[in-house]
Amino acid sequence: MRKRCVSAAIAAVALGALFQPGAAYASPAPSVPSVSVGAHGSEAGTAVLSGFDEPGSRLEVASGRTRSAHWLQIDYQVQETGYWCGPAATRIALSARMAPPSQGDLAWQLGTTQAGTDHIGQVTGVLNSNLGGGWYETKEMPNDPPTQGQRDLLWHDIVFDIDRNYPLVANIVAPPGNQPPGYPSDQTIYHYFTVFGYDEVDRTVLIADPASFSGNQIYWISFDQLATLIPPKGYSA
Repeated sequence: MRKRCVSAAIAAVALGALFQPGAAYASPAPSVPSVSVGAHGSEAGTAVLSGFDEPGSRLEVASGRTRSAHWLQIDYQVQETGYWCGPAATRIALSARMAPPSQGDLAWQLGTTQAGTDHIGQVTGVLNSNLGGGWYETKEMPNDPPTQGQRDLLWHDIVFDIDRNYPLVANIVAPPGNQPPGYPSDQTIYHYFTVFGYDEVDRTVLIADPASFSGNQIYWISFDQLATLIPPKGYSA
């Protein structure tokens, strides 16, 4: 059953808001602003520039590495429609390795409709097709809560893939009471987003969220929360 992902940019962002304490701005490009993020970010952050949270807005995010953390360079873009979270998350993941196709092209490749993108397996196939290889596999997480084995595999996949410059795409279900920052608290959100960084000390993961709920675009959440958001769906890694 297809589940619609909801929606892009539902509230404005405070001018100059940081991802987290210690984050720094890079000089913006003429048309696409560039930003840097910091590690050890257990606190959620928001979009960094007011006016860049409208559908289709882009943000270049610089890569970084510390002794315990690693995150990738990506070309972030807010999803262009309320049901293109799958294409947008796929585009963000591809951007770490290539100049990605447009969200519209990826929506066509994924078979996305107004009901959304049906299954994470479609994302896996499109990632591999565009990259010309077979790196990505579909990992199902049917148990809610996930088993310890599923949690261990998820963490391994995050570290292994990101250290090799492959972001992950996760299909999530976020009910009231267990949601990333900014999500509508009275709704269960069926969604896709991209995981492109981790911190082993804090056991946190860095998310590129194409919905831009309340301006939250790039933010850290705990690995424990990510592991509870994915069931009963899956991820591409």
